[in-house]
Amino acid sequence: MALLAIIFVPFAFFGISNFNFLSAGWAARVNDVEISQFQLENAYQNQLLQLSEFGELPAEYLTSIKRGILEGLIRDTLVRVHVAKSGYRIDDAMVTELIQGATQFQEGGVFVKDLYYTWLDQTAQDASVFEAQQRQGIRVSQLQRGIGATAFVTPAEYRRYLNLFGEQRQVSIATFDVAALAETVVVKEEDITAYYDARPNAFLSPETVDFEYIELRRDVLMQAIEISEAELLEYYEESTNRFQHDEQRRARHILITFDDDEAAAEEQAAALTARARAGEPFEDLARQYSKDGGTSEQGGDLGTILQSQMPGALGDAIFAMREGEIQGPVRSDFGFHVVRLDSIAGGGPLALDEVRGELEGELKTRAADAEFLELQRTLTDALFDVNELQVMAETSGLEVALATGYTRTGGAPFGGSQAVIDAVFDESVLTDGQISDVIEIDINRTAVIQVKAYHPEVRKTVDDVRDEITFTLQSERALNMIQDRARRFSEALKDGQTFAAAANNVEAVVTPSVIVGRQDEAIDAGVLNKIFRARKPAPGNARIDSAMTTTGDYAVFMITAVIPGRPEAIPLADRDARKDDLEAKSGAADFSAYVTELGQRASIERSDEALQQQDLFQ
Repeated sequence: MALLAIIFVPFAFFGISNFNFLSAGWAARVNDVEISQFQLENAYQNQLLQLSEFGELPAEYLTSIKRGILEGLIRDTLVRVHVAKSGYRIDDAMVTELIQGATQFQEGGVFVKDLYYTWLDQTAQDASVFEAQQRQGIRVSQLQRGIGATAFVTPAEYRRYLNLFGEQRQVSIATFDVAALAETVVVKEEDITAYYDARPNAFLSPETVDFEYIELRRDVLMQAIEISEAELLEYYEESTNRFQHDEQRRARHILITFDDDEAAAEEQAAALTARARAGEPFEDLARQYSKDGGTSEQGGDLGTILQSQMPGALGDAIFAMREGEIQGPVRSDFGFHVVRLDSIAGGGPLALDEVRGELEGELKTRAADAEFLELQRTLTDALFDVNELQVMAETSGLEVALATGYTRTGGAPFGGSQAVIDAVFDESVLTDGQISDVIEIDINRTAVIQVKAYHPEVRKTVDDVRDEITFTLQSERALNMIQDRARRFSEALKDGQTFAAAANNVEAVVTPSVIVGRQDEAIDAGVLNKIFRARKPAPGNARIDSAMTTTGDYAVFMITAVIPGRPEAIPLADRDARKDDLEAKSGAADFSAYVTELGQRASIERSDEALQQQDLFQ
């Protein structure tokens, strides 16, 4: 969903609003605003999910990740508090325009409310919370744009930037296939066992809960509702005043443009009016004299029009005439018109079939709303009298369903709904077997739950993680072997061997000497970035360096020459785009500096204990 560069405000700005249920304390304080331990852990777990493919990471690296996340949360809090105190005001219309402009909520370019609420259901978000997040995002965006608008780039900076942008480098590349080598590595059973035993706190499956639930959904209720023809007809008769169509008229005209002599144009239009009234075929006169190229060949036919479609003197004339009447000259911004009114289609209520779908939808919505509220009251009342969810289902006529494997980060069928997570892991529900209160997931969806089984955190068996450990050990050993080969390869180059010969000796794939630019798509992006970050080689020497590819392979490259960029060789459109890019980067740097200044003026307290604390979700 493209809302989603704008519409999806980063989690770090908002997080989840209520973490008190965990009693986890605070991770940082920014003036009088606390960042909870749960906020930190939630963002940290999200980051670890993205890094899970790399296997187990060193403890010091994990601490560094968590510290970086906390600093990001602090910066986001600084900005959030600053825009609130600075009086940034976002009205409802701006938020509405942002959401309704998102393509994922549209059909044929038109906003569809049902698509919006379906998406909120699928992502387990409350509409009011989501819209508040968008409001906050717009505030932050206004601050960023305000600072970015003051950024400027000097001509010298711009030319230097173009020189760098247009710079080319002559390079040879040797690539080592890590995955292919990893497949040849044999991992013994004792290696797997040793790896597993050395990490007693790893390979943990999270605590999970199985629970029964009754779910009440407005859309499901609506699908089951049938509207009779009698109900529809009665509602149509009550609603006819809402569905009126405007009067329509069909007319023809002859346009005589002003050209250089307005008086002559008016005189000619008056003469044509007289000829048409005298009985000459209006269509023939239009084809011969009208300067309206769009209608003259059709005898001046303007088609069927509403008055709102033709404002001004011409429309006023057409909608004041009698059927068959000819008028002229009528002056407009284009010239003088001779007009004939051919027919009038009176306004009035739209036919039932034209509004059937809309009326039927309204009746279903009305009935579903009433049934939803009634069932919600039934569930609430039943909480005082029953101890079993099945009895409540019989009372309400709803069905009991089962959810399994639900964790503190959520799961099917309610996603990451914090309201459901809070209810499931509430002590009275989790351990005492009580039925939860009615949980409002969003305005269209509620539920009650009763826990059936709790599964504490357990360590997976070695058999469960055998493939994972094998892959990790193969990858580690393959990378060590390749790093050794890369070292020998680099030494061979320094000893004078040719690039191709040295690469062949260590079984690397060679990309022969090529000239590359910063936008070269034929070279892996990870390698290309490292090539242009490397220092220029001294005259007569080569620069040797290495990089990981975006696909996880290992590459060694040798830069033999640097060709300076020539700004005049860059197309003008590209140069303008580069200037815009440079100004945007300058604005981003200014914004970053602004936030840093906010931090220096703020009172910030960090909890070392929060950074070292055992993860709440493990």
